Amino acid sequence: MRQVLILFMSLVCYASFAQNVAYNPNKSKGKLYEYAQLAKAENGDININSILEDESNLKFTTLTSENQSVGFSTDNYWLTFDLENSSNTPEIYYLQTARPVTDVANLFQVANKNNITEFKSGDAIAFSERQVEHRKTIFKIELPKNSTQQFYLHLRSDGETLNLPLVLHTESQFWKSNYTEQLFLGFFYGLLFLATVVYLFFYTSLSNKTFLYYSIYVFSIALLQSALDGLIFQYLLPSAGFINDRAVLITALFSNFFLLKYCEYFLKVESISKTIKIAFKILYGIIIVLGVLLFINNETKAMVYPMSNVNGLMSLILILVTLFYSRYKDHKIDTFFSAGIFFLVIGLMGFVMNNLSLLPNNFVTLNSAKFGITFEVIFLSLSMTNLIKDLRLEKEESQMLALSKSEEVSELKSYFMSNISHELRTPINAIMGIAEDELDKILDPESKKNFEVIKHASLSLLSNINDILDFEKIEKGELKLRKEVFNPKEVVTQISKNWQRTAESKGLKYTLSISDSIPYKIEGDVERFTQVVNNVLSNAVKFTAYGKIVCAIKATEKENGLSEIIVNILDTGVGISTDKKLNVFNSFGQMRLNDKRSFGGVGLGLSIVKHLIDLFGGTITIDSDEGRGTNVSMKMEFKIIEQVNTKFKDSIAGVDINALKVLVVEDNLMNQMIMRKMLNNLSITDYKLAANGKEALYLLENNAFDIILMDLQMPIMDGYETTVIIRNNPPGNINKNIPIIAVTADATDTARQKVMDVGMNDYITKPVNRELLSRKINEHNKNVLKIA
Repeated sequence: MRQVLILFMSLVCYASFAQNVAYNPNKSKGKLYEYAQLAKAENGDININSILEDESNLKFTTLTSENQSVGFSTDNYWLTFDLENSSNTPEIYYLQTARPVTDVANLFQVANKNNITEFKSGDAIAFSERQVEHRKTIFKIELPKNSTQQFYLHLRSDGETLNLPLVLHTESQFWKSNYTEQLFLGFFYGLLFLATVVYLFFYTSLSNKTFLYYSIYVFSIALLQSALDGLIFQYLLPSAGFINDRAVLITALFSNFFLLKYCEYFLKVESISKTIKIAFKILYGIIIVLGVLLFINNETKAMVYPMSNVNGLMSLILILVTLFYSRYKDHKIDTFFSAGIFFLVIGLMGFVMNNLSLLPNNFVTLNSAKFGITFEVIFLSLSMTNLIKDLRLEKEESQMLALSKSEEVSELKSYFMSNISHELRTPINAIMGIAEDELDKILDPESKKNFEVIKHASLSLLSNINDILDFEKIEKGELKLRKEVFNPKEVVTQISKNWQRTAESKGLKYTLSISDSIPYKIEGDVERFTQVVNNVLSNAVKFTAYGKIVCAIKATEKENGLSEIIVNILDTGVGISTDKKLNVFNSFGQMRLNDKRSFGGVGLGLSIVKHLIDLFGGTITIDSDEGRGTNVSMKMEFKIIEQVNTKFKDSIAGVDINALKVLVVEDNLMNQMIMRKMLNNLSITDYKLAANGKEALYLLENNAFDIILMDLQMPIMDGYETTVIIRNNPPGNINKNIPIIAVTADATDTARQKVMDVGMNDYITKPVNRELLSRKINEHNKNVLKIA
């Protein structure tokens, strides 16, 4: 009991001492707060005069700590203390108090009741109105020599935590402390700015939202700290006002929101737990509600301060729970991320405990949030570096998978194109074979006309098929020209005959002019040359309703054994208007010109022609006017093989039926029939048919053949497999060097290359041209064929 009484008396004496003793910065023991008193003003209208006249009824009590806090409050508080200068010279001090975001901070220096000086600070007034234009709540105090001055400090906040530190600096101490803090703040905000820019750059490069949310979170943290430090007030909103009054809360809510979004994406919450995902959504909803309350009125704004702090604490707890749950479920959690969150929690806990006066007021505790955020940013940046590495590895794996899929799709596409070519050309081969066979017979005019229509329609269909198959290769730049020896006169004459019949059936006058300057044989891609001339002639006939069509071909001999073949095709058709000429070489240009319904066609003709002539290294020019017809001039260079015909015409006609033994390997019954007719017309009667490669091998073991005409796509054993066996491991007495000519409906480059790779000698596409077949057989069997 005696000890309690002594303690009570000590407190009474201490209170009396604090009330009656002035603080002398040079002589007094202890700190300023021990000589100061605090009172809460129940009446907000109290002013300095009412206090001095003892009319305020304020009850002052001693401060209990260096950084005493009254918590979240909108009340008015008054502090009082006396300062003594016992020297013979005036002294200047800087008083640091409250937080930079405190609304009202007014200091009254009382020499006597009639001599009162007021100094203003706080962020409810313009920055320029502060006594000391500094981001913190700073007052400059001048103490006259040999005097004691009484001071009253009026503080009020708008609901934010109100701290009551009283730190007195000499002028040199103040500026030294200020310089040290500027260095720290420069490093802190520089780090945040750098992290913001770097990870925003990563987001634009990688398009991963984790980087975007982290970048915005770091930026909002920088804004929050700059608001708490008074930097936004000093540099961005120096006129105070509505936004500045809410800057801390706005930036705090943004920081909270984007911290949650970043953690949600980084930790992949949606794949971890639906319950945790719902918890995140609830906190997002609370943040939105707090954002609305912030702008309703001052009363709701004051409520947001403690609620946003509680929500921030709940957010940290949820993030920690997510971390522990992820580890419990054996989900891989980056170590640096865990460390970053740990430092963030420690830093914010220090910040909150300092606000609640549970930790002493010093440089570390006042900046604990900054320290925590700094370490958090460093460690989270390291975790983001790991994320970049993981994304790179994942991207590499995705690229490998995409490459594998692309190769698979390419193989499927090649298979599809090969198959579609085979399936389309096979029936055309049969149709054209029968038509040509019938046209060789003596027919009445009506029947001959009908078979000519069938043949012409088949050729048109074949041309369209070629265009469609070539279109994709042209677009991808994969179409390549082949080198074959051919007679350009024969090619143009054959094409011309086909279109002459159609032109004359429309009542058009058709003229073909072939100059003697045309070489007898040239080297080039006969199929593409045919395609070029055929497509232009097709357009001429298609777009001409009356008048004439003239096809003229001539040649000019060039250096290095080259010949420039010039093909001119003139018509008196509808012509091309000036505006439509811009699209004349575009793919599906006819459809753009709305001519599809009037004239038909797939719309690829001139586009294919232009690409092919470019491949030939030639040129195409179109001279046309609407309603006056069109003149198309094409120039292509070819290597001259034989200028004039110095030999007898190649033929198999008249060959002894026993002179040539042919094995035809073909599964399609209709194509078997066509090959029979074609060989018979070539006077080749010693031939056998095999429906697949297995049958072919059996016939080769038991018969002697001079040449094989091999289809590619067959059941049981296809042409490729059969050729590989013949060339590498032939059974029995099969001649491994027997000439093999591929006769296939697969017109793709892939098939042509594969034919050569497996060891075949040549390649012919269906529909089979009789003259071409004759020439190919002749070329590969000169030792057994007799020239007619």
